[in-house]
Amino acid sequence: MTESNAADENWLLDEDEEAPPPAGLAAPDQRLWRVLIVDDDVDVHAVTRLALRNVSFKGRELELFSAYSGREAFEILRDTPDIALVLLDVVMETDDAGLILAKRIRADLNNSIVRVVLRTGQPGQAPEQRVIIEYDINDYKAKTELTTQKLFTTVISALRAYESLMMLERSRIGLGKILAGATNLYQIHSLREFASGVLNQVSAILDVGADGVLCLMQGGTGVPTVVAATGGYAALADVGAMPPEHPLAPTIHKAFTEKCSQFEHPANVLFIHTEGDRELAISVTPPWPLAQIQRDLLEVYCQRIAAAFDNLYMFGQLRKAQEATVVALADLAEFRDSDTGGHVRRVQALSSAIAGVLSERNVYEDEVTPQLVDMIGLASILHDVGKVATPDRILLKPGLHTDEERAQMQLHARVGQTILERAAGMVDGVSYLTYGAQIAGNHHEHFDGGGYPQGLRGRAIPMAARIVAVVDVFDALLHERPYKEPWPYPQVRRYIEERSGSQFDPQVVAALIHLIDTEPALWQPQQG
Repeated sequence: MTESNAADENWLLDEDEEAPPPAGLAAPDQRLWRVLIVDDDVDVHAVTRLALRNVSFKGRELELFSAYSGREAFEILRDTPDIALVLLDVVMETDDAGLILAKRIRADLNNSIVRVVLRTGQPGQAPEQRVIIEYDINDYKAKTELTTQKLFTTVISALRAYESLMMLERSRIGLGKILAGATNLYQIHSLREFASGVLNQVSAILDVGADGVLCLMQGGTGVPTVVAATGGYAALADVGAMPPEHPLAPTIHKAFTEKCSQFEHPANVLFIHTEGDRELAISVTPPWPLAQIQRDLLEVYCQRIAAAFDNLYMFGQLRKAQEATVVALADLAEFRDSDTGGHVRRVQALSSAIAGVLSERNVYEDEVTPQLVDMIGLASILHDVGKVATPDRILLKPGLHTDEERAQMQLHARVGQTILERAAGMVDGVSYLTYGAQIAGNHHEHFDGGGYPQGLRGRAIPMAARIVAVVDVFDALLHERPYKEPWPYPQVRRYIEERSGSQFDPQVVAALIHLIDTEPALWQPQQG
């Protein structure tokens, strides 16, 4: 028997399973049941320790803690995790110190799992029937009746009950994490983000920082592709195909071949087959063999992952179809401009990046929402869709325009907004069409109120439009268009910076300059 304050985070096992060591502790003699002896009589502690010196349950010995007052016992219970059993005297510093402690264990510590066995040398002081009814204790024994054998029986019965309650609690927590995790996964759009989220949730369900690899079986190649990896396997995330010489490869291959999960510690591979006929495998390598309850929880979670993956795939296909439709609309509006495709793609990338920078800097938090950051790129492609109503003789005319021509040109903002608002009205909630309408109708407004079509000022201009206003001008000046030659970069930068606070939102300009300096691939014209 040993005494220790080390935390014991064990999963409790079935009868036929060996108990796993806690995370970070592999030595068998540290896998212990924690028992607290509470009595003001030193001799009672000595006798109890002697009687329990060779007791073990499911291969785990007892770790005995001693407290000589109710106050000391409360502090030990508060600071020491996973005490399974309290052998509690009634009369100590006061006549009812033990009863007060029993009540504080349940009420103050909110600990309903630890088993409490009341031991008293003065049964008349705390009548059994009253104590059993009024206090949440699990057994009541007179010290005179607790022979070594009866003490053994009492302790083992209490540990068995504690184990069952712990299993129920672990199941409850695990299922809660499954439900929470599955909900989060349905909100993820990227396959790589989805895979990383799966691994994080698996680690949470296991309650350990488990290493893991998520593999996606490619079409007919038969070669698993690593989609995401954590912990010691993080380097695999960038290798593509699973290296055949990797220690996990045989078990992963076996899972895909036999189409079922494999539990061959240290390699545990969860096989997932989706309704869309796609196959995945998650490999987890905790430092001990998985208990049956952990396997069952992971299998339940895998069923949720399969549905989430199918939804993710369908969402991805829908997103691609939407993007293709949006690009087609933009091409239709400006098919006369051979560089339109390049322009709208650059506006898309730079608008998304600027929104991301503003979000990271917590600028305009009420306007730069996660929804806007997610949708502004696709919506920005539609910024000039209203030009479908602008005649070629005006749109492609080089040089100066007459007042009448400028008025006709400016109509494209209202035309675009009207078209997209009508389309957005066919979709419930806020969509990329909603932001597209805001952008089309307002990206020619000026921050100081000098723009068109409404002369809006400052934050009255929608956030998405303020972002695209800067990006559209920056990219149009930097590249050749049918009606103009490209400007040199220093001249373009100076033009943008000079109009910060007048034509453009200063915060958006600052974000653009940051991206210009740190991510040149987003904006630099390609050579050749």
